[in-house]
Amino acid sequence: MNRLVFAVSALALVSGLKVRAQERMPPIPPEKMTDAQKKAAQDYKELRNQTLGGGPWGVILRVPDLMVPSVQFRIHNQKNSALSPKLTEFAILIAARHWTNNYEFLPHSSAAAKDGLSPEIIAAIVDGRRPAKMAEDEEAVYDFCNELLHNQSVTDPTYARMLAKFGEPGIVEAASLEGYYTYLSMLMNVARTPVPPGSKPPLAPFPK
Repeated sequence: MNRLVFAVSALALVSGLKVRAQERMPPIPPEKMTDAQKKAAQDYKELRNQTLGGGPWGVILRVPDLMVPSVQFRIHNQKNSALSPKLTEFAILIAARHWTNNYEFLPHSSAAAKDGLSPEIIAAIVDGRRPAKMAEDEEAVYDFCNELLHNQSVTDPTYARMLAKFGEPGIVEAASLEGYYTYLSMLMNVARTPVPPGSKPPLAPFPK
């Protein structure tokens, strides 16, 4: 009986350790930050008018010099993108789905819906399907981003459609969005960054 109790207790302890070890790079408490990390956290606060929390920013804080350029890229996406807010969010969702990154997909799916992306298109992205009934601009962005992520290049017809709709700035913008959100997703996937407490992950991993 004692052996059984010991075994059960040991299993519970191991399981508990696995749960606690799941997130590899949790947010760094302020009292444990280096001077460089404290400065990076302050720079983040000044740039975004909010306190640095978890997500990609807590991971990026491990290399403080990356904080400002990473935040500035995000600010550009929000304020100065060559693509509309709806198409910017659409491109973000495509990258987040490709990397099965729930932390990014959750808020950006809400933002995409608010900016006019249809629930049917968002649901198709969640499922890993090509959305039906896309508008011409949505179709151009989807094909461009999907090809770039899966093939590491885009075909001439896809490039030509993007060029006709958005010009070279739109092409650079779309490619940059896939690269930037691949960067954030890769960081969080390595760090095993969880979704915020109380949130339900919408994305299931693709079959291997």
